Amino acid sequence: MTFVRTLIALTLAAQLSACGIMTTTPKPPPPPTAQAQEIVRAQTAKLVKIGTVTAVVRGSPMDVEAEIQRKATAAGARYYVI
Repeated sequence: MTFVRTLIALTLAAQLSACGIMTTTPKPPPPPTAQAQEIVRAQTAKLVKIGTVTAVVRGSPMDVEAEIQRKATAAGARYYVI
């Protein structure tokens, strides 16, 4: 019976500690530039979403990132999140 209680306690502790991983500390975004900049989720706290962009590009992941940045800049966005 002690083994089962220990296992339950460890499982509960693991689940509760995993919840802390999903929380982020808000950070301010960098100053705006001429082109849209990629930011992380923690920097989006006070920003307003203006849309969604998709890109299908043959090549490397960096090519897709460049295409998303180009589309975000064309849409007038200052920042974007991938």
